Parts: sequence; C-alpha cells; structure tokens
Amino acid sequence: MTVENAYRSLPSVDRLLADDRVRTAGDGAAPEVLTGLVRETLESVRSAIARGEPAPTYDQIVEAVLHHTRAVLRPSLWPVINATGVIIHTNLGRAPLSREAIAAMEAVSHGYSNLEFDLDEGERGSRHVHLESLLRQITGAEAAIAVNNNASAVLLALSALAGEREVIVSRGQAVEIGGGFRIPDVMRQSGTRLVEVGTTNRTYLRDYEQAITEETAAILRVHASNFRIIGFTESVPPADLARLAHERGRLMLDDLGSGCLLDTTRFGLAPEPTVQDSLAAGTDLAFFSGDKLLGGPQAGIVAGRRELVDRLKRHPLARAVRMDKASIAGLTATLAHYLKGEALEKVPVWRMIAMPLKEVERRARRWARAIGPRARVVDGRSMVGGGSLPEESLPTKLIAIDGESGWVTQLARRLRTGDPPVVGRIEKDALLLDPRTLGREEGPALVAAVKAALD
Repeated sequence: MTVENAYRSLPSVDRLLADDRVRTAGDGAAPEVLTGLVRETLESVRSAIARGEPAPTYDQIVEAVLHHTRAVLRPSLWPVINATGVIIHTNLGRAPLSREAIAAMEAVSHGYSNLEFDLDEGERGSRHVHLESLLRQITGAEAAIAVNNNASAVLLALSALAGEREVIVSRGQAVEIGGGFRIPDVMRQSGTRLVEVGTTNRTYLRDYEQAITEETAAILRVHASNFRIIGFTESVPPADLARLAHERGRLMLDDLGSGCLLDTTRFGLAPEPTVQDSLAAGTDLAFFSGDKLLGGPQAGIVAGRRELVDRLKRHPLARAVRMDKASIAGLTATLAHYLKGEALEKVPVWRMIAMPLKEVERRARRWARAIGPRARVVDGRSMVGGGSLPEESLPTKLIAIDGESGWVTQLARRLRTGDPPVVGRIEKDALLLDPRTLGREEGPALVAAVKAALD
C-alpha cells in the first residue's frame, strides 16, 4: 500500500468520535477536548506512516485514541504505598501528613478564609501572622517567616541581607543535594559571592577569621544533608561561629535543612541539629524545611532576629516564594502537635521513627501470613532519609519474597503499576517490604496488592 493510500484508509475524526468506546473513554471531557485528542492521535498515526510503518487497523487506531485519552484525562499523581523503609522518601512525597493537618488544609480550601484579612479590624492583614506565633513558641526565635521551601528561604535571606557581598562557607559544606540543588548555585543566584574556607574534611575557626573582609556579609553553616564525612575531620561549632561573626559585626546564618525539633538520640539515632539549639547558640537566622523531620507540608522556614525577619518580609522576592493558604493551614496544624507534646503520636514521621521493633515485627508477621507461603520475615534496617541523618537507620523487620532476579524484578514492577501502587526494594534476589513506613490502615491494601501481583 502506498503512503497516499494508507493515508486515505484512515478513519475520519467524526467516525472515531461516534465510536462508543471513544465516547465512553472521554466521558466528562469537553467535546472540543475529545476532538483534539482524536486529531492528535490521527496525526501521530500519519507521522508513523510517513516513517514507513504500516497503516494500523481501525481497532488499533481506536485503541490508540483510548490510550491517549486515558493518559491525558487521568491524573498522573497517585497515592502510593511506601514499603521501602525510607521514612522521609523524597521521590514519594517526603513526609506524610497527620490527620489534623489534612483536615485543616481541607477546611480552608472549601471556601474563603481570613488568609490576608484581619477579622478584628475588618481590614487587610498579613498571611505571615498565622504561623509566626507558633514558630516563636516552639523555637524560641524573636520572629519567623515561612515560604514555599527551604531553598527559597535561603535564597530570600541571601538576596535580602547579603546581595553583592561575600558569604563564607566551609568547603565541606558547599554541598549538592537531590535534584541538582547546589549551595554555590543558590548563592550565585542571590547575587552573593561565595568564599570557601578550609578543606573538604577539616575547617578551623582560624579559617573563618582569616577570610573575613570588609566585603563579608555573613558566615553560613550548611547541613551536610545526604552525605557524611567520617574519619579525620574537624568542624566549628555554631556557637563559636556566631561569636566570631558578632565580634566582627557580621551575621551568622544556619541552613539546618531537615527541620528537626526533637531529640533524635532518644531513638538510637545520631544527634541531628535542632532549630532550638542553633538559635540558642547565637544564630541570627536559621533555615529549615517543613516537610522533612518537622513532618508537615512543603515549606521553608526562617526563624531568628526580628529585625532581620522583618527585612525578609519586605523584600520583593518574599511575594514570589510565599506559601498558599492550604499549606499554611497544614503547617499550622503540624506545629500545634509539637506545642501540645503529641508529635510522637500524631506526626507520621515521628510515629514511624518511634515505633517499637516489636510492633514492626507484629505487623510483618501478620501481613506475611496473610500473603501466603511465599513471604517470610527477616531482619533489616529502616532509613530516615530525606537528607536527614545520613547513613542513620533503625532496626526493623521485613517481609521478604524470594525468587530469581528476573522474576523478582517483574514482581516489583507489577506492584508499582498496580492499584494502589506499592513500592518496595530489591536486595539479593528478594523483594523486601518494610511495615515501618506503612500506616496501620494500609496493611490490608498491601496484602491484597502483593497477592494479586503473585497471582
């Protein structure tokens, strides 16, 4: 068949739109949208014919239309069961929210809210007031502001307080974290000039002292995030950096990254720097995430001296990186858990960290029995993840399903593409599922998904 004849054999747009299968797949879509999807599919078929591919049958074209329609109309963001054992999994949406945070976000999204309206005075207000009091109470800071993520918080502060001037950073802290986010790039974007001091593994107070010039605006300490340097190392405590900065009339800034508000050592983990400790050490401004160890929605928080926070609020960039009403409501509800002393029970991230090994084992054995003889329970480790506590892990019990590598890979794929999707991890020809990172109510869904994938 010639190319011209192949083109002529293609069904018309109207014929495809009249097909019951196409009409059903496009149910709910505006007529012009469905027409556009059919036209796009036919154009794709014409391009394939032009490349020398044979003309598809009518049913094949209908199937292509259905596939294209489903891909466009169906949401691509899905709830996922995280059975990886990584508690703060960046690729799976980081921290799950508490029921109270979800309810608060839903409540302000139904209709209007007092986002920027002072109900007492009956006039325009500020969205910053909803979080600042809570953050002051929890961290001990004079003032605070929340923006859309921690990278924005650092960018805003550097732009407002150190633009066109120098900021000193230890060479071992000029890090890159997930997604290609690099501290030197953020500093360059803000207009500040990076001054690296020390070496990759050892930086002394004298290195900072010698680097301060009239052009220096601040000393910046940066959390190591998702890596750790061990062995022959040396770093300067934040209190010493703050003392030096203030003696020289400079600012001490601390990018804490994870947003830790609780003592991690009580769970057998390495100490993670807390916001409270950083500010108590003399830090002028501390930056931290709302969606990592803090356990709330995506946010970046700046806490510290009132004069500096006020300057950030007035900076033009503050409007570009501000939080929306739903995120403010969710973060407010999350912070309330800390004030009430209920974070370990209410905030999912901390509930997972604090979960006793016996409880993890009970879940693993119950769910393994429900899955069947292919599943067994083995020892393992759960990772904190999310750029927090690098290489730190907790003892756990895993559901293991053994098989040849190719079969295990296919099983993992069937689980990922199921409904609901289940994400586990593969080690030594076994699919491993960690109960620690599941909510109690997700157990039946996990069991059903694994049994279906095995069948």
